[in-house]
This record gives sequence, structure tokens and C-alpha cells, in this order.
Amino acid sequence: MNIKNYFSLVKFSHTIFAMPFALIGFFLAIKTTNYNFSDDGIKLLILVILDMILARNAAMGFNRYLDRKIDAKNPRTAVREIPSGKIKSTYALGFVILNSLLFIVSTYFINELVFYLSPVALFVVLGYSYTKRFTWLCHFVLGLGLSLAPIGAYLAVTGMFELIPIIFSLTVLFWTTGFDIIYSLQDDEFDKSQNLKSVPVLLGRKNALLLSTLLHIITFLFIIWAGLLAAEKFGVWYWAGAVFFGGSLLYQHLIIKHDNLSRVNLAFFTTNGIASFVFALFTILALFF
Repeated sequence: MNIKNYFSLVKFSHTIFAMPFALIGFFLAIKTTNYNFSDDGIKLLILVILDMILARNAAMGFNRYLDRKIDAKNPRTAVREIPSGKIKSTYALGFVILNSLLFIVSTYFINELVFYLSPVALFVVLGYSYTKRFTWLCHFVLGLGLSLAPIGAYLAVTGMFELIPIIFSLTVLFWTTGFDIIYSLQDDEFDKSQNLKSVPVLLGRKNALLLSTLLHIITFLFIIWAGLLAAEKFGVWYWAGAVFFGGSLLYQHLIIKHDNLSRVNLAFFTTNGIASFVFALFTILALFF
């Protein structure tokens, strides 16, 4: 078994999108509750990170398993691990089941609420893979799955829902929905031929980009809202991170045109990954300094 193929299967490097927001949720909870970050705190942080990895492994692995026949027909995705034969489909399914079970088991060691909600979280992140077969809202379902990161991490510490982590979850929802629409522009013609649903298929490239822009404006408004609500916790570091994040959103819309998709990967992977990391770093700094 080649471990590298499984890392590639689930695009492990893409964990950078939601993981920083999970860390925001975690450290916001630490700061809000004055949680004593001793050895138990470190163990809890490790469990939160582990759960993020396990849930994402299950979600991406299932997506690749379910889409294996579709991917084989698409020249852009035919090189993926399952259609190319690097990983057998049965092994990929076993990988999904193993990660799903480990995810549920690991939540047991966090708290009861997180444990009871773990099947709901799995239902969302696994269910996304079916949605493009019947609805253009598939991008929003993907965003919903990733948006569980900050509120889930907050619940791991506090065991209760609060407004600010929910706002950060809404930030992730609209942010990831917007950039997934951009990413899906690459496959609009193929999706049409296979009767698959997406915003670009529904609206066309130009209008899809307009909707993505609107979603990212809403994203930035949520970031401002969170900063204003938690003004006593956040200072200049938070607003510096917010400006950087907003600038990154603007940048990706400046470099992507409906008739020129050559820089989609730069917008999708590099820009969003850096934006997420920097914003989380500055937000955590704002909480403690």
C-alpha cells in the first residue's frame, strides 16, 4: 500500500482551508471560558485536529469513491487515484469506513454533545457527494460541511453553542461555497454532458462568477460582524487579518475571468489556503496578545 496515494486521494494538503477556522473556534473557546490549557487542553486540541483530519478523509475518500466512474470520463480527473488504478475502489471504500468509525470513536473522548452530533456531521460531509447529481446547491452543501469546523471545535471545549463561533461557521459556509463555484467552472461543459448540476451549469460562467463575488462579499461582512461583536476580545491583530483575508478574496476575483480560467488553481488552492492560515494566525494572536 502506497501511503502517498491515499494522501493524494483525499488531497490532504487542502486541510488548510477549514483547519485554521477550527483552531479559531478552539482558541476562542479557550479564551472565552478561561479554560486551563494544561495537559488536558493539549490532549483536547490533538483530538480536535484528529477529528478534522478523520472527517475530511472520510468525506474526500467517499467523494472519490462515489465519483470514480464520472472521474474516469473526465480528462481532467481521469488521472485520479481510483480511475487510474492506483487505488482499488474497494480499498477506498474501506478507507472511508475506517476513518468514519475512528471519527465517531474519537469524539467520544471529547464530550457527550460532540459525540452525539458526530453522526450528523458525517451525514453532512458524506452526503455532499450525492448532491451534484440532483441540485446546483451542491456548493452550499460542501460549504456547510466545512463550516462545521469552527463551531465543532468550540463545542469541543465548551459543550454549548454561542453566536460568535456560529458567525465564523457562516463565514466558512459562504467563503467555501464561493470558491467552490470558481473551481467548478473548469468542468461546466463536462457536467452538462453528464447531466450533473452546478452553479456554472445553471447560470453560465459569467453569472456564476457574479454569484461567487456576492458570496464573498457576504463572507467579509460576517468577518466584520464577528470583529464588532467581540471587540473586547479582538484588537488590531484581528482587523489586520480581516483586511488580509478581504484582500485575498478580492485578488482571486481579479485574476479569474469567465473566458480565462488559467489561474483557477492559483485562486482556489494558493490564495484561499494562505488567506485562511493568515487570518487564523492573526485572530489567535488577537485573542492572547
